Amino acid sequence: MRLLPSFLFIAGFLLCTTADAQVLNLKGTVTDAGTGETIIGAVVKVKDMSGGAVTDLDGRFNLSVDRPPPFTLTVVYFGYVPQELPIKDLRQEVKVKMVADAVLLGDAQVVRQRISDKQKQAPLTVETMDLLAIKEVAGGDFYEGLGNLKGVDMTAASFGFKVINTRGFNSTSPVRSLQLIDGVDNQSPGLNFSLGNFLGASDLDVLKVDVIAGASTAFYGPGAFNGVINMTTKSPWTFPGLSASIKGGERNMLEMAVRWAEVIGDSTTKQRWAYKVNAYALRADDWQAENYSPTEDSPTGIDNPGRYDAVNIYGDEDVSVNNNYNTFSGRRSYPGLGKFLRNGYTESELVDYGTQNLKLGGSLHYRINDSLEVIAASNFSTGNTVYQGDNRYRLKDVKFFQHRLEIRQEGKWFVRGYVTHEDAGQTYDIYTTALRLQDASGPTGGANSWNIEYNTYWGNAITPQVQAMPGYITATQAYNMGWNQAQWITWQDQFIQNNLGTFTSFHEQTLAHSNAVNTSYIDPFFVPGTERFNEKFDEITSKRFTDGGSLFYDKSILAHAMGEYKFKPAFGEVTVGGNFRQYLPNSAGTIFSDTGDVHIRNSEFGLVAGLEKKFMEDKLTATATLRMDKNENFKALFSPALSLVYANTPAHVWRVGFSSAIRNPTLADQYLYYNVGRALLLGNIDGQFEAGRDSMFTIGNL
Repeated sequence: MRLLPSFLFIAGFLLCTTADAQVLNLKGTVTDAGTGETIIGAVVKVKDMSGGAVTDLDGRFNLSVDRPPPFTLTVVYFGYVPQELPIKDLRQEVKVKMVADAVLLGDAQVVRQRISDKQKQAPLTVETMDLLAIKEVAGGDFYEGLGNLKGVDMTAASFGFKVINTRGFNSTSPVRSLQLIDGVDNQSPGLNFSLGNFLGASDLDVLKVDVIAGASTAFYGPGAFNGVINMTTKSPWTFPGLSASIKGGERNMLEMAVRWAEVIGDSTTKQRWAYKVNAYALRADDWQAENYSPTEDSPTGIDNPGRYDAVNIYGDEDVSVNNNYNTFSGRRSYPGLGKFLRNGYTESELVDYGTQNLKLGGSLHYRINDSLEVIAASNFSTGNTVYQGDNRYRLKDVKFFQHRLEIRQEGKWFVRGYVTHEDAGQTYDIYTTALRLQDASGPTGGANSWNIEYNTYWGNAITPQVQAMPGYITATQAYNMGWNQAQWITWQDQFIQNNLGTFTSFHEQTLAHSNAVNTSYIDPFFVPGTERFNEKFDEITSKRFTDGGSLFYDKSILAHAMGEYKFKPAFGEVTVGGNFRQYLPNSAGTIFSDTGDVHIRNSEFGLVAGLEKKFMEDKLTATATLRMDKNENFKALFSPALSLVYANTPAHVWRVGFSSAIRNPTLADQYLYYNVGRALLLGNIDGQFEAGRDSMFTIGNL
């Protein structure tokens, strides 16, 4: 517990309380009706009122109420039948006995899925991870546990970067799915998708996670193309007090978290204020990318003496000229040289695999009255990890700030606004760094290049040694023997394979020479671990792409305002809502086409209306929803959704529905201008496709 004080410096709130009414207390105990054991974590509240209490380790609760009896007390716990008890006297302690929500089948007991009746009758299929499931996750955290839910795919791009996808579209850039925390889009403003749980909630503060797999645009907006991951955090009204956790594991993993929540006031005051603060810290040694097998595009295999294009070696790609001597004339003048590639840098030579993540958050809650609440919340996240996208990236000192202001009447209406700021810090492109290091020691192909130095040395120093090898047949000798060119080439390939160790040694000798020469156009190879390498590496990773380095600059902003209102005329329940979102990317030309005086702004808005009508004594629920979304660069698009849900018994729910989805193009789809080293990736906002230009060009085609 000595670790806890180091977290409690996070935030402080200047709070005031209002003593405007007498507050009464109701005490009691919640137990299992079958076993008599106390139930920990049951939610106790007065019916039709916000707030409540949670049972402690002894199953006891102390509920503050601002009205005298009679009233109805509700008690809810996952896996048990919800209880409603009439309360007529506060002087007697309440003893609540809860019955397990189970079906007995012989000697086996099958407990129903822990989802509410409202979720069962929702127009969409919902997979839920509740409070109990979060605690029982066998993995590192609840986010990893989401991968066990139906329709959910988990991709681990690195130790600190795990990505959730739905409906089988597995990608490290999940732009087809929407991730929400308390109704707030958790995406990166520049990338337009969520960075896993990097800017998220810790296990201690998560109440539940709902996963809606499938087209959900009509209900959640254009980002919900394939589904939604909707996280709800714990309210300080319902979950006050201190909680902390510490986890350890292999690879020097250490995770610490602390949560403190408090309701301001006591039994003599009307409790109007509450707050919570969270702190989370993670450190670990990431898994190193050490796949040195040939890539699918490698022109040679692992048995090629002149090397091959390996997966996690960068700069060894076949993108240059003057490096293929497998023709008849090449074999005659440079026997055994064949196809050769420049040696690159392994990823581990370019990356510090230390992973860190620090998340701080807090919220202040004020109840204007029993049903109206104002929330001000802020979250901050920073850290280092590795990300896999168009290239491999080292996220270094990346920072996210998110601020939210909301006023709501739960179940009736809300107005919410939030803004997200990001700062790429010292983030750099790993692959581009390798290319810049090579370029710093000389060009790979063309005149006066590394390749020319390589084949020149082979012709002068290695060719005589090859021709002097026992049993070697020159092209002239083969001609005199009556062989044609194809026969001699086949023989030479077999000769090389029979003497593979010797030819590999010849290539290593030539590589050492080419990497050590110091001419007017070639400098020595920057050897990892040397001071010379470190100086050049620091120089490259501290300069932006536009200045010849590999550093990102990204200080993009996302601002979003939204609202919703529900009312109940005679013909059903009507929901109307709308939102406005603005992206303010700022990459200084390192990611987007915002070079120089070019400033990019992109706005979109949406309107939604829905009707819910119940029939057949509320057993049949019909829902119709229509949403319109408009991005400033594209036409308005409509997303309808229809559903019928029939609940003939509490255990059997039948659902039939139709839904549609759209996805607005991301900022990258529209404004991308990103040099990945060997190609330039372009967005399509200027109609590159319509103009007959692909979105990817090789440098030689520009």
